[in-house]
Amino acid sequence: MATEIERKFLVTGSGWRQPRPRRLVQGYLNRDRERTVRVRIDGEQGFLTVKGVTTGATRSEFEYAIPLPDAEHLLALCETPPIHKLRHAVAFEGMRWDVDEFLGDNAGLVVAEIELADESQPFARPAWLGEEVTRDPRYFNSNLATHSYVTW
Repeated sequence: MATEIERKFLVTGSGWRQPRPRRLVQGYLNRDRERTVRVRIDGEQGFLTVKGVTTGATRSEFEYAIPLPDAEHLLALCETPPIHKLRHAVAFEGMRWDVDEFLGDNAGLVVAEIELADESQPFARPAWLGEEVTRDPRYFNSNLATHSYVTW
């Protein structure tokens, strides 16, 4: 089974900015407690992702590349408006951080995610890393689709 172990943090400052972030658009076909089904466009590629229940920082994840026209059509079928964000890939002391700078109704929110091999895996904390929000459901992208950051 595919497993994702991911920790999520708020971001401060601007030391994480990269010159050419990727633009992501994603929507949710299903957002219930037991699973989320997401469609994402990342540049010119589409993806369909199914994620299971999160326990701590771990959940099952299955992601499949799909043709861009299929992803565009599936976005139109989503339960909620799509989320738009810029993703900055930041290398720091041998680890990759994905820093998401949200746009639209989630503008002002910047979140960093790191994928780990084990929940207890140590990692260096960049100076721009703020409070950990891994277990705070408000910061789940699936929740941001219906409870925008600007309304908090």
